[in-house]
Amino acid sequence: MKFNPKSLTTQVILAIIFGILFGAAFPAYGAELKVLADIFIKMVKMIIAPIVFLTIVIGIAGMGDLKKVGKIGGKALLYFEIVSTIALAIGIFIANVFKAGEGFDASNVAKGDVSKYTEQAAQTSHGMMDFILSIIPDSFVGAFAKGELLPVLFIAVLFGCALAAMGKGGKPVIEFFEKITEVLFGIVNMIMKVSPIAAFGAMAYTIGKFGFGSLVYLGQLMASVYTTMALFIIFVLGAICKIYGFNIFSFIRYLKEEILLVIGTSSSEAALPKMMDKLEKYGCSKSVVGLVLPTGYSFNLDGTSIYLSMAALFIAQAYGVDLTLMEQLTLLGVLMLTSKGAAGVTGSGFVTLAATLAVFPSIPVEGMALILGVDRFMSEARAITNLIGNGVATVVVSKMEGEFTPNVVEMKDNKSYIA
Repeated sequence: MKFNPKSLTTQVILAIIFGILFGAAFPAYGAELKVLADIFIKMVKMIIAPIVFLTIVIGIAGMGDLKKVGKIGGKALLYFEIVSTIALAIGIFIANVFKAGEGFDASNVAKGDVSKYTEQAAQTSHGMMDFILSIIPDSFVGAFAKGELLPVLFIAVLFGCALAAMGKGGKPVIEFFEKITEVLFGIVNMIMKVSPIAAFGAMAYTIGKFGFGSLVYLGQLMASVYTTMALFIIFVLGAICKIYGFNIFSFIRYLKEEILLVIGTSSSEAALPKMMDKLEKYGCSKSVVGLVLPTGYSFNLDGTSIYLSMAALFIAQAYGVDLTLMEQLTLLGVLMLTSKGAAGVTGSGFVTLAATLAVFPSIPVEGMALILGVDRFMSEARAITNLIGNGVATVVVSKMEGEFTPNVVEMKDNKSYIA
């Protein structure tokens, strides 16, 4: 990659490097710079709900055929469930192989304050009916006000189906929505120009707050989590890509700007608007991108799934809790439920872990304090895995449905794919 100071990729890389150096040199000041990342993420989040709503509505209404919408949605959900379950199973398997928490004397570790996570988890019901009810918003406007993706998805699907049923009469509304969408993506482009500042603040905060030394005592857990996610991307997602005729490494290269943004902010949600635009340019149809990608942010969090399974077993091992095969299968079942609907925002994985341990009493919930200090570092790995996993899912569903047209200009470096 040529050095181009005007390139957003270059600017984000430099911002990350300077953020690390600043946090190491001035930890007290660096720890105060998290606000820069928080501001950026809030700006992105304010635009996500309307973009997701309009994109899904336009996609469904543009298809016209409601059977096709149901077919695409069904295939996407089936894919999400299979792949995220594989991710959970791999996490449990690797945790049993590496046994990062075995021999760890939990009593010698200072307990961190995890009350805000356990309280938030306690306030959030994770039963099947509670999950279904959470999808339906209290009001049409309320879904947008709270900014939660699942209620917005629910309203968008209903709105899109109603608009599609109108036939030609709904065309003026679709055209109006398309113009509004262009305006919103214009706002996204303006927000993205300050992403290097956010990346700088996030990295300065991480190093300033926790320091390099905080990585040492839990280095084995971090190494196993990062390794597992890398193997999942290369072998599981790589195999899926090969089956559907594209290369995982070329695809990752194509998404380098979005991946760097995620590294800087530790949030896959920060890259959602740009991912939608990028996948359309890659060759996926607008309708499939609008329906599959936002849904994946709630149902296809591969990185979060791996993290949850490995973190839960690490805590059990650290406290000397020997889980039987049946108990581990039960844990897998619990995680299959609690991992759904976890947003791609920093800290959500930790809240979901608290909810998991709350319904699995044999693992001490206070053990979350053991990984509190390094959760920030692992959140970057799971956010990147979530991002790539949802990108692959969108391409796969597009190819399944014959809704894919390769963009030779964007992917000219991927010869095998173009052929």
